[in-house]
Amino acid sequence: MRIMVVHNRYRSAVPSGENKVVDREAEALASLGHDVIRFERCSDEIDNWSRLRKVSLPAQVIWSRRARQELAAALGENRPDIVHVHNTFPLISASILPVCHDARVPVVATFHNKRLMCASGDFFRDGAPCHDCAHGSALQAVARGCYRDSPSATLPVVVAAKAQRHSWKSLVSAYVFVSASVRDLLAGLAFPQERIFVRHHLIPRKDMPEVAREPIVCYAGRLDEAKGTRVLMSAWDRYQAGAEDPGLRLVVAGAGPLEGELASWAATRPSVEVAGHLDSGRLADVMSRARIVVLPSICEETFGLVAVEAMALGVPPVAAAHGAFPELITAGVDGVLTKPGDPDDLARAIAGAEQDPLRYARYGEQARKSYETRFDPEENIDQLLEIYRYARRYPVWERYQPSPPGRA
Repeated sequence: MRIMVVHNRYRSAVPSGENKVVDREAEALASLGHDVIRFERCSDEIDNWSRLRKVSLPAQVIWSRRARQELAAALGENRPDIVHVHNTFPLISASILPVCHDARVPVVATFHNKRLMCASGDFFRDGAPCHDCAHGSALQAVARGCYRDSPSATLPVVVAAKAQRHSWKSLVSAYVFVSASVRDLLAGLAFPQERIFVRHHLIPRKDMPEVAREPIVCYAGRLDEAKGTRVLMSAWDRYQAGAEDPGLRLVVAGAGPLEGELASWAATRPSVEVAGHLDSGRLADVMSRARIVVLPSICEETFGLVAVEAMALGVPPVAAAHGAFPELITAGVDGVLTKPGDPDDLARAIAGAEQDPLRYARYGEQARKSYETRFDPEENIDQLLEIYRYARRYPVWERYQPSPPGRA
């Protein structure tokens, strides 16, 4: 099959899980002999634009004529069987959808975030989940400056979501949500139910490393408020204060706007190591030696790559009990779920890993089994190919669309 992958890559200065997912998926398809064509733009490009062109960016966010023309040329040159759309913000937009329709190439769209209903893309505001725009006017996002804390920057994002809604609803042959949680949160988009699939991210299989567990608690991810960086710091202090002889060490891997605050906090705590941003190999090494991997997100995660990557290594995840995490983790079986935003509950889970290491070791053994049975990468890519086949069999320009087979 010839597959064109459409993706606006996030800035290189901000490590992106979406970029990683798109790359993994494209590599897996190519390894099976499929012809994968990449149609990509990168937000880094904006830095090199002239001042005049930068002024035009809000218009491109709403409807990019340049992306439309370039994709039309790419379709004519490559003649793909399917176009798989991932992120289109800010340089691509939904302008490419009519082009695919006119060329009679079915579109599969994966929704990694919530930007069609939320200007910030994560249903998170002022330190807490926020669903106001899902249930009311999105103009309130403009007044609040939900995107980059700027009303003027937020306005084109809101206008784009409104202007593009019809195209997303009528020109896509299959919709892929990365979790049931994000599917349900975006139910207000009212996409055709028979075309909706839930498909988790592809997590490559890892050989179980021959390493002994160490008294390590690992956090891996972006260092910001939404990911629960401050909750983690508070929970660690409470764990340390509540233990007679605390024996665990905290290793924090990642980067983000709170890394300075985290570094200052860690400087006075010998039990904390700030590892910075690690490549995938070094991160897997740290995680594989940990007793638990913590994910204290205050925002409702659309998926949770680190949770399943930990499970693939036989390490139990300890995560906030909202968003996609309860869908991925069975509490008391292959991991632990804690009350979102509650440092006391997280501290208790950390203390449990120290006080009852055998129980947490059992969680880790079951976590690996859960990965093998629920997140098998071969089955995952087979599911994607089945979605492609469905989109080709029942494109939107056909009147009759039966219920899709094998939906998760």
